[in-house]
Amino acid sequence: MSECHSLSAGHRALAIRTDAPVIALAGQPNVGKTTVFNALTGMNQHVGNWPGKTVEQKRGVWSYQEVEYTLVDLPGTYSLTSNSEEERIAREFILNERPDVVIAVVDAANLERSLYLVAELLLLPAPIVLALNMMDVAEGEGLQIEPHVLEAALGIPVVPMAAGRGRGIEGLRSTVARLLRGELPYTPQRPVILPAHAEVLEQVTALITPYLPTTYPQPWAALKVLEGDSALLELLQARLPAAPWQSLQSLLHKHEDALLDIIGARYAWVARMVRAAVAQPPTGELSWTRRLDRIFTHPLWGSLSLLAILGAAFGLTYRLALPIQGWLAAGMAWLGTQAEGWLAPAPGWVRALLVQGVLGGTGMVITFLPLLAIFYILLALLEDTGYMARIAYLMDTVMHTLGLHGKSFMPLLLGFGCNVPAVLGTRIIESRQGRLLTAILVPLVPCAARLAVLGTLAPLFFGTDAVWAMMGLVLFNLGLVFVLGIVLHHTLFRGEKVAFVMEMPLYHVPNPRTLALYVWHNVRAFVQKAATVILVVSVGMAALSYFPNGDPLTSYMAQLGQALEPLARLMGVPWPLLMALLSSFIAKENTLATLGVIYGDLNSLQNLLTPAAALGYLVAQMVFIPCAATVATLRQELASWRITLAVIALYLVLSLGSGVLIYQLSQLW
Repeated sequence: MSECHSLSAGHRALAIRTDAPVIALAGQPNVGKTTVFNALTGMNQHVGNWPGKTVEQKRGVWSYQEVEYTLVDLPGTYSLTSNSEEERIAREFILNERPDVVIAVVDAANLERSLYLVAELLLLPAPIVLALNMMDVAEGEGLQIEPHVLEAALGIPVVPMAAGRGRGIEGLRSTVARLLRGELPYTPQRPVILPAHAEVLEQVTALITPYLPTTYPQPWAALKVLEGDSALLELLQARLPAAPWQSLQSLLHKHEDALLDIIGARYAWVARMVRAAVAQPPTGELSWTRRLDRIFTHPLWGSLSLLAILGAAFGLTYRLALPIQGWLAAGMAWLGTQAEGWLAPAPGWVRALLVQGVLGGTGMVITFLPLLAIFYILLALLEDTGYMARIAYLMDTVMHTLGLHGKSFMPLLLGFGCNVPAVLGTRIIESRQGRLLTAILVPLVPCAARLAVLGTLAPLFFGTDAVWAMMGLVLFNLGLVFVLGIVLHHTLFRGEKVAFVMEMPLYHVPNPRTLALYVWHNVRAFVQKAATVILVVSVGMAALSYFPNGDPLTSYMAQLGQALEPLARLMGVPWPLLMALLSSFIAKENTLATLGVIYGDLNSLQNLLTPAAALGYLVAQMVFIPCAATVATLRQELASWRITLAVIALYLVLSLGSGVLIYQLSQLW
């Protein structure tokens, strides 16, 4: 911790650092915290993960009156109880890192819900500035809020804002600076426990105070102990001697109902603040949100609206992205041809590694970018307008069958376009378990590339019956999503239910700056992290298909295929088809490219396989391990090579096992 000194701040002395002040940004989900963060920092921000965690961390800087401030965006959380990783990260940062100021962002249109977190933040050591965001949305809902009255009631600075429209940002910067200089009064009016348990709180405080970490405030810690906070109780059990620990356990056992008094006192405090500063709209007047929700959350009209909106979104995505992808692919092909000419004097292995490996891998990354960018724009629009919560609400019952909740539906649906953005889309799921299970299931959703391979091979194998075969294979994959989801839910995840608070934020107009920064940071993260793995794998596969003598038919890859010929015979296919399947790890379209290299004309496949072998092969193709880009993205999102390799092994066994099983069963008839 850097050196501190004190300055007068009204009725309270604030300790500030002599180096760059650190500001923490806290708030519940859907209060516009990301918009505030982007408005304060602009492009001066870094996105990563919290040390040792899978939760995203964002840091940024801004300058005001020749002072540079560091802004740390804490995970969105409804409270500071240790029920989730996000809650633990937020409170431990404030307790241990001691930021100079915490900006608490609240939704002015839903103030009663938002202030609950503020009631907890006020018990921590850092001074609070209340960012009263979405004032424009509140006005649209007919609410009249008086910020100066709220400021007087809370005893802390309050800044009215409409961050989506750029209103209040300079006022927020100025307020933070003035508070740190001691120019603003700071006399927070904190909630207190109801009288029935006030004496018990004092007893708990006396018991635990000698054993608390120095960074933990006594009143906050005592309240958390009475709440039954698991992380704090575990810490105290390790620190307290046997006698005080037994006394504490006895007190908590006798006063298990203390939690109700603590929560009741907070809600009573919140109600007083809201009554003081907010005038409600006339009774019976329907807001825009309620009017729209009569349609969008209706079982029938909501489902039809969802189909229409998603259909339009996907149609727009591919209408815009596919032509651009085609131009980029053609450009990369031209560049590859030129590179072949430029590298003509070089050894063949150099040409193979650079052209097929490096340029091929780079080309794959580049052609993904239009799809990713448009996907992120649409995802941000659905999330920022508040409609994503309605999708989750409509699909919640179906997803609960898999131990998931409604938000998992969107990433799975996006898998039909491309598994890469679908895996990245799991970020909208708050729980670690939900993200993990959804990401594992995403590769079973047939992406556009898999469907293109299926659309090419099915007519060659099944002729006029190809349409029925294709429909059956797609339905087989979707059925496998549910079967595997249920199995994993009841085995690895042991039937654990995913906690989910179904919140319906108010509809509001999204902020273009927030959308642009969201797209930029996510696309950049994909290029930086996933592209490296794709390039390494592409170069490796190019080497296997070239060495030892430059002939793909006698290369190490071909030798591997011949070694695997017994497995190929179990599926009823020749080894080149198995190698074509393995080459799809780079990109699903590589199946066709490899078959083209080996057989020359794909029409020669028409009479190559029996119907049973063809069906088994296509099943294996549809369930095979995801492409290198998806694997790289899985590694990025799961933050674990162990889990990623386990997913690869799972799909390898499922695909080859299904292909062999289908062919072998057909031989029994």
